[in-house]
Amino acid sequence: MKDDFVFVDEHVRGIRWDAKYATWDNFTGTPVDGYHVNRIVGTTALCAALERAREQAASLGFGLLLWDGYRPQRAVDCFLRWSRQPDDGRTKRRYYPNITRPGMFAKGYVAAKSGHSRGSTVDLTLYHLGSGELAPMGGGHDLMDSVSHHGAPGITPEEARNRDCLRAVMESCGFSAYDCEWWHYTLEGEPYPDTYFDFPIA
Repeated sequence: MKDDFVFVDEHVRGIRWDAKYATWDNFTGTPVDGYHVNRIVGTTALCAALERAREQAASLGFGLLLWDGYRPQRAVDCFLRWSRQPDDGRTKRRYYPNITRPGMFAKGYVAAKSGHSRGSTVDLTLYHLGSGELAPMGGGHDLMDSVSHHGAPGITPEEARNRDCLRAVMESCGFSAYDCEWWHYTLEGEPYPDTYFDFPIA
């Protein structure tokens, strides 16, 4: 692993994770290139900010569950190749019900150069510390649809409150939100703003 990159669970106490792209449970329907283990990797600066976010979320009765952090460029390239293949419909209903595969890129849900590859962006959600259950958010990870946008209509008041809570926690700890994805946050002042890494997660 590159210097200054670490496994997040070794540096942020009590963090939960489910690295979706290391599993079959993602929009491609198969493990993605570069994800050899189900772990989340990020910069040490990311981990320091996530520790603050974890503490703040805990004060509100929530824990943090990470879905993705550092993403090798080879994984992004894999997404591009997948988007050019004929659609078999296996994951469309769950992840991109109203757009085409190429539309994921056109509408900004997936990028040919991802901020994740710089090492200081995370996809995450809240869970209830008391029960371990995920907080309702009005749609799951990588639902590429307008309902996933911040401020989207059509979700319940509880779901809207939970999204607002996550955003307030993350922004107060130095992260910026992405308008199209309620789960996506990037560390402000990230240490490698112009570098897209490609080492595997192993």
